[in-house]
Amino acid sequence: MDDIVLISYFIALTVLFVFGSHGFIMIFYYNKYKNVKHRPGSEKIPDSFVTIQLPLYNELYVVERLIDSVCKIDYPKDKFEIQVLDDSTDETVDIVAKKVAEKQAEGFNILQVRRETREGFKAGALKEGMKTAKGEFIAIFDADFIPEANFLLKTLPFFHDDKVGMVQTRWEHINGDYSILTKAQALALDGHFVIEQNVRNKAGFFINFNGTGGVWRKSCIENSGNWQADTLAEDLDLSYRAQLNGWRFVFLRDITSPAELPSEINSLKAQQFRWTKGAIETAKKLLPEIWRSKVPLRIKLQSTFHLTNNFVFPFILLAAILNVPLIFVKNSGNHELYFGILSIFVLAFVSSFMFYLYAQKDIRTDWRKKIILFPLFMAGSMGFAVNNSRAVIEGLLNRKSEFVRTPKYNLEANKDALKEKKYVSRKVNFAVYVELLLAVYCLIGILSSLYFLEFAALPFQILFFTGFSFVSISSLRHAYSKAGR
Repeated sequence: MDDIVLISYFIALTVLFVFGSHGFIMIFYYNKYKNVKHRPGSEKIPDSFVTIQLPLYNELYVVERLIDSVCKIDYPKDKFEIQVLDDSTDETVDIVAKKVAEKQAEGFNILQVRRETREGFKAGALKEGMKTAKGEFIAIFDADFIPEANFLLKTLPFFHDDKVGMVQTRWEHINGDYSILTKAQALALDGHFVIEQNVRNKAGFFINFNGTGGVWRKSCIENSGNWQADTLAEDLDLSYRAQLNGWRFVFLRDITSPAELPSEINSLKAQQFRWTKGAIETAKKLLPEIWRSKVPLRIKLQSTFHLTNNFVFPFILLAAILNVPLIFVKNSGNHELYFGILSIFVLAFVSSFMFYLYAQKDIRTDWRKKIILFPLFMAGSMGFAVNNSRAVIEGLLNRKSEFVRTPKYNLEANKDALKEKKYVSRKVNFAVYVELLLAVYCLIGILSSLYFLEFAALPFQILFFTGFSFVSISSLRHAYSKAGR
């Protein structure tokens, strides 16, 4: 039994080490290309017609804010149209209709596009909009975004290069300081955009459209097979198909698109589940094609890391489970060499810390205050292991599920207002109780480490305990909170 624990734990840490240490590679490329700047082929704005698509589903709190901000975009009114791709089933439909009529009266070319069914979810809505889109370029914004007025003026010049198929901007966070939950998300997303997207793009690797805050060349979408709904990550899927077809993408680190982060944990869990499962589905769909393609080996390897990095979650969960018996195994035999080798795996933690440190230093003047949250971010990532492991398993088993959108509430300051919102999930699934049980289990591990004086094991056991406790208790608290209380 001891051997099974030791071997399983070693395998889990090896997988986590491989993916975690990849941060060192990203930092290497970051330093190599940090002085490289993306420059448009011409400063002149293309004299082109643009379609702005706003896919949404039941977003009564933010849809007016979205439409108002899009109508403030600095671009000739006769040169763009707005498609509100509205799949809503609640009062959002009437709110959109009223706002669209108001903007039409102001001279905007804006339409509310309705479908009989929600077939294909977001991918289906975008594909439906493509049928009547008149624009040479397609800009897309989710309901939680507030695009800057200069968005098109800053992005369209990059399309003077005919090979550019998509331009992606960096997400900024309008409620990044709303709570611990949004602060941790902001840290994670900054790492993704400033290091992953930025570095991969400059180094010539494949990147992905992030589903919103970007502009596509319409012919690129059509040439690459259009939007497809066979994965939950339609944006990642189309991005890779386009780049395999030879289209070039541009990521703009210095051009931002502000957005509202999920302020309620069950909504965040649904988002993370969708992103994780969608990435696994896309990996299964496209990795064989990537490896059969003629792209360089370096791109194939980076693409594989990119599409499979969510495989870490089942191994995070396995490490959490094995942490407790490992304490007893260590104190029941002679395993000094084994545990000496395990100490090497702490480098993966160092790699992750440096990854997010570099990201914060790059864009935040108060980066010291932000990076202090790194241990809480790590704990939260561990706490999401149950939720995201389930997504990985479902993706591997080809289990289809609904595209569950992440509702937004137009919250930036008033924390109590969340209790009054309509879309706050009141459901508690079985996974929450598993997370709560794991929190108690990890507490046993902490007490065992203290009993055996295994102080080196305490930091990670405390992170696991904190993560599972926060995620499970927050899930229950949000689910059982009553409106108006």
